[in-house]
Amino acid sequence: MPHDHAHHHHDHAPKITHLTRAFVIGIILNTAFVIAEVIGGFYTHSLSLLTDAGHNLSDVASLALALLAFKLSGVAKNNQYTYGYKRSTIIVSLLNAIILMLAVVIIAYEAVMRFIHPEPIAGGTIAWIAFAGILVNASTAWLFVQGKEKDLNIKGAYLHMAVDAVVSFGVVVSGVLIYFTHWFWVDSLVSVIIVLVIIGGTWNLLKESLRLSLDGIPKELNLEKVTAAMLKIEGVLDVHHLHIWALSTTENALTAHVVIDQKAINSFGYIKEELRHELLHINIQHCTFEPEFLVESYSNTSC
Repeated sequence: MPHDHAHHHHDHAPKITHLTRAFVIGIILNTAFVIAEVIGGFYTHSLSLLTDAGHNLSDVASLALALLAFKLSGVAKNNQYTYGYKRSTIIVSLLNAIILMLAVVIIAYEAVMRFIHPEPIAGGTIAWIAFAGILVNASTAWLFVQGKEKDLNIKGAYLHMAVDAVVSFGVVVSGVLIYFTHWFWVDSLVSVIIVLVIIGGTWNLLKESLRLSLDGIPKELNLEKVTAAMLKIEGVLDVHHLHIWALSTTENALTAHVVIDQKAINSFGYIKEELRHELLHINIQHCTFEPEFLVESYSNTSC
């Protein structure tokens, strides 16, 4: 007889209402700070402020795109998109990573130019503006702490903001050094450090987003682990033609041929439910099984 599995498996993704609020607050705070950095950067002739403003502007775009993706992921499926628009979260995650990498190229170029042609900079003003950046970015990052391990887009937003807080701290240090020493080249050095920090925080996000976009197996899963979990179910003799891919940054799908003991032909409905339950525990929400009985019959069924 089937067991009564009265578990709730859909708590992996944070609530959309909470996310919407977090993204909107983050967008407002960072837009205001970008405006302040641009004004301060032109006023002080600081490359580090202007490049950080460009980086923060890309973060605003990233937050807006991520919010749009989450809204689309909640749209009901239809005859044209039978899984809905869940995959938009993966596309946006990849786009965000690409935007950051492009920002890196621009910042690096400007930093080299400033090394060659350094300009006088108001260090004190830079330090105060960057200090405000620490508060803005740290506060925004805190909004995404709750869901950063549950979704790639949220993790991306968290990393963007956390990295920005560290970058702002670096700009504060450079502003103080420039104020007391008049070493104007420090501004360009900090810009180079910003580039390295961005690359370090974005590379893994880029790789994982690209993997999911190409229907690769999500990082937390592997064929051996999933096969072993399925073979634990009584009546399952073998599993082959196994395919796993991501429907979104929070939901995964699976198809597989399942070889069933001929004695369990009449129990496949139970076996299917046991398989579905086991796979939910390892974060696979949508599965389709093709049973292969050792006698002769072949059929299709899905869960």
